[in-house]
Amino acid sequence: MASEYHRGDMEIQEQVSTYHLFVSLAKWGSLALAALLIFLVLWFCTATGFMGSAAVGVVIAVAGFFVLREHGEPAH
Repeated sequence: MASEYHRGDMEIQEQVSTYHLFVSLAKWGSLALAALLIFLVLWFCTATGFMGSAAVGVVIAVAGFFVLREHGEPAH
């Protein structure tokens, strides 16, 4: 039974796709949570107000988008 195993012969495309999906969701979900938390903290814990807090949250989200986006060809 162990002799039937040949290292590197197994198709792993589904595992690779699942891994890339998980990493992508974790990355973008973390950015969304960070922007939301900054917005809420500034709105409720400082005198910034809603509009100022929303502006900072949007700036964080846009800056994070440009930092976290993938450059070049997408992963297969």
